[in-house]
Amino acid sequence: MATLLKNVTNCIWQAFNSLDTDDTGTVVKSKLKVLTANIGILLDLYSVEKGLEHYRSTTTLNFQHYKYYLLREVFLSLPNILSLPVLQGFESNIDETCWLICKKDFISKCQVLPEDCMYKLFRVFCFLSELIVDPERPNRFQVIMDTSEVGLVASQIVTSLGADWDQSGFEELIGNANGFQFGTFLTLLEKRYLADVDRAGLVEALNAVTNTFIDDIIKKGVLLKRGYLLPTLREYWFVLKPCQLLYYKNEEEKEQCGSITLDPRCWVDSNLQRIMLHTTERTFELATKDHRSRLQWLSALKLAISYSAGTEGYQRTLLRRRQKRRKAELQEKHRRSSIIHDMDVQLQAEKQARAAMEIQAKELKVASEKHVEELECLLEEETQAKRDEEIVRNLQARVLREEWEKREELERLQEEHILLLEQEREKRKEFEIKQREKENQLLEAQQRLIELEAEKQRLDDELTRAQKKISVSEKAVASITIVEPAETLNIKPQVKVRRTMSFIPSTKERPIHFYK
Repeated sequence: MATLLKNVTNCIWQAFNSLDTDDTGTVVKSKLKVLTANIGILLDLYSVEKGLEHYRSTTTLNFQHYKYYLLREVFLSLPNILSLPVLQGFESNIDETCWLICKKDFISKCQVLPEDCMYKLFRVFCFLSELIVDPERPNRFQVIMDTSEVGLVASQIVTSLGADWDQSGFEELIGNANGFQFGTFLTLLEKRYLADVDRAGLVEALNAVTNTFIDDIIKKGVLLKRGYLLPTLREYWFVLKPCQLLYYKNEEEKEQCGSITLDPRCWVDSNLQRIMLHTTERTFELATKDHRSRLQWLSALKLAISYSAGTEGYQRTLLRRRQKRRKAELQEKHRRSSIIHDMDVQLQAEKQARAAMEIQAKELKVASEKHVEELECLLEEETQAKRDEEIVRNLQARVLREEWEKREELERLQEEHILLLEQEREKRKEFEIKQREKENQLLEAQQRLIELEAEKQRLDDELTRAQKKISVSEKAVASITIVEPAETLNIKPQVKVRRTMSFIPSTKERPIHFYK
């Protein structure tokens, strides 16, 4: 299967390069037989190495010839259609075999990274790198990771360690480099980003990178799943891949509770704050703790279903897109360079033509000196006219700019004036309202004063009547006749009561109120 060979070409080249101990670009067939036999066993193909003896008449093979042999005799023997999990399993086994061959070239050079972490970085490097022709040795190849991919991996490692990624510092560090080989890639990570990191944090960060690129994990997180026999919602740790949705008891991912196979016939929708995943077997009901998580899981599930029918996977598809974009940018850069080169050639031709014309002008100088002087005068006048025109344009531009500034200032003053007028109108309206209120209050006060004066007049009249009554009462008291006592006249005294005028009015009068 050509797709599988394309995916593992980089790691096979690493093993091939490690077997090339003489640095000739070729490896003897006896060593390649061992590598080929191991690859065949991993693919459940046996005796695939026997054809190497009769393949070409040389005792050694370069990488291009060896790759062609693997394609014809090994990988084309596989079925044309393999599921994505099977392909990923084959890739993992071949990566591990190639690492066992080439790890001796890198372990001795690293001081911080343990072997298991180096293996994870080896897989990530082979996944993201490209096989290109060595520019210094056209018959040789190199596996190079582009600087943008190096920055992508380094940034994810740094952020997984809880630090901030410095993109400008990284660009300054790499300079004008276009890519890195695996040894340089390890040195960069070890010296720059992993020097003072403890082993636990290092393992966790590299696991996150491996999960993203190698395991092709689209999303991880907590979901609630309704059981089939016991219809209650239970919490699980879910891991979403393009072809399956795995769920575990907790985020350590040690005890798997089940898996849900995804294919193009699956579909997902949302119903009553639930996520309904419809498969060919049955419908699974999932739930999240908030609306945002539900939307994220819906999008991730749709993405996984869309990639479930392919053989590349989600991350490899993104990688192909980035590589195509870089190739397009490189082609555009080459096109621009070609245009610049053509322009340089044209400029050189023009310079040569100009030199020839100058020689011809020198030869004709004696005969046409006067004409040349006139042309120079005209050219000088034209140049001076252009200068004057440029000066006038500059002056006009400055005048226009000043006029524009004055206009803006005038508009600003006009706006301020309008604003002041509006404020004055508002104040005038408020003043008129207050004045009307005060006039109303004054009219009420005058009306009240008139009422008080009338009340006062009435009270004065009542007071006058009361005084008259008092004077009448006093006159009545003065007119009372004085009588002798009864003892002197030997007359039995009789009690005689005479009513005098009362000072109290006979009718209930209105009480008098005094106002301030």
